[in-house]
Amino acid sequence: MNARPFQRVLIANRGEIAVRILRACRQRGLETVVVVSEADHASLAAQLADQVVEIGPAPAAESYLRVDAILEAARSTGAQAIHPGYGFLAENAGFARACADAGIAFIGPSAEVIDAMGVKTEARRRMQEAGVPVVPGALLDGDDSAAWIEAAKGVGYPLLVKAAAGGGGKGMRAVESEGALVDAIGAARREAASAFGDETVYLERLLVRPRHVEVQVLGDTHGNVVHLGERDCSVQRRHQKVVEESPAPGLEDALRSKLHDAAVRAARAVDYVGAGTVEMLLDQSGDFYFLEMNTRLQVEHPVTENVTGLDLVDAQLRVAAGEPLGVTQDDIVVRGSSIEVRLYAEDPARGFLPQTGVLHLFEPPHGPGVRVDTGVVTGSEVTLHYDPMVAKLCAWGDDREQARRRLAEALRETTVLGPVTNLEYLLAILEHEAFAAEQVHTGFLTEHLEGWTPGDDDDPIAWLAAAALFASDPSGRTGMSSGASGDDAPTDLWSELGPLRLVTDAPEHSAEEQ
Repeated sequence: MNARPFQRVLIANRGEIAVRILRACRQRGLETVVVVSEADHASLAAQLADQVVEIGPAPAAESYLRVDAILEAARSTGAQAIHPGYGFLAENAGFARACADAGIAFIGPSAEVIDAMGVKTEARRRMQEAGVPVVPGALLDGDDSAAWIEAAKGVGYPLLVKAAAGGGGKGMRAVESEGALVDAIGAARREAASAFGDETVYLERLLVRPRHVEVQVLGDTHGNVVHLGERDCSVQRRHQKVVEESPAPGLEDALRSKLHDAAVRAARAVDYVGAGTVEMLLDQSGDFYFLEMNTRLQVEHPVTENVTGLDLVDAQLRVAAGEPLGVTQDDIVVRGSSIEVRLYAEDPARGFLPQTGVLHLFEPPHGPGVRVDTGVVTGSEVTLHYDPMVAKLCAWGDDREQARRRLAEALRETTVLGPVTNLEYLLAILEHEAFAAEQVHTGFLTEHLEGWTPGDDDDPIAWLAAAALFASDPSGRTGMSSGASGDDAPTDLWSELGPLRLVTDAPEHSAEEQ
């Protein structure tokens, strides 16, 4: 493929990932266009972009999911490339195809690859052909319940009923015995049809207390494919990741190498181009199985950047322009350990109910090895229209224990006045003795923090600050999460965000990052 250089990139997303992409574009000297809904005119991404185009009302279906409006925004601003971020249209093959038809570079894999990996049954078939182990399972055809029961016997109980399209835990049901199978399949099909427009489901053996380990891969149009090590994303709630770390703790070198090799085979099997993630389930015996391939940038990509010193968004931009990766497998070295948590406006004491409201004060942490990826500042509003993520907080350390301690301290130094957040819950995870002992698995939160409730917050400084803010704006909802902060926030937005520092040797990892 010949090089396709571009100078202006449209970012078809919002929030922290839009800001993250903006930073990478700026560092490459590229101009940026951000599309916004009516609700996002005052967003941090809109303030930082070179151009802003409104594409519709607040609901995502009327704005961020409108392919026609996004392509028109690209045409009207002269953007030669579109970065979809993650979520929204990032894994929409139709969008990738429409970009190609319009002569606009889609910063991601081809529509054909997205199609193949987006349908889990097709992905399983491709992986089996490539020699990548898959969890035992069976596709369900038709409406014959007797055939379903027979197929389930071949898979074995307990098992999962899973939607063939989509992800995020939708269209998924756990089944312990034959008596519950038919109802579970019916419920999963209805949910899959509603969420993805496709009611197809399949059966997959349910592994007991597995670990969720994924391998980051990069491929270019010149036939180069490399892996950037693995991440452990086992600490989950209802199939949604809560804590991610790299490298995965406690793996023997031989097993780690097999995981990496399988991921590279998977990427080569579909001629993968760009940044992608091969997700695996690791059982207690040390066997691993292909789960799915995410054909986009992952939310948890910062931990991989922290331990490799590579900028994954920059790599995406490079590859989309037709350039080679510029690194070989031997160039990639994992140093130290990094852990990330997702700070959400949600109330763990009320079933993790999403929260909305103005962030009267948001003071992110600082310190050696600490990184914050966010799309909000003090005064931003968390609305009901979008995912209520406030920030991703990461810490790097010479080893996992140092990273864990640094991240716990960073959480203590974070102040959020406004909507209730899960900050205390995240701290409880990091400080749990089982987490410190590397005893992570997908049932960790159910086993150790089921029914968790927050403790009393006895920080008088934070409560006085909250009271003062409430007095100045009594109409706002002033809740409180965490304690007091340190230095005053910078007024310049770019200095507040700071650069993404590319690390080339271990000591630089300890330098203070944003």
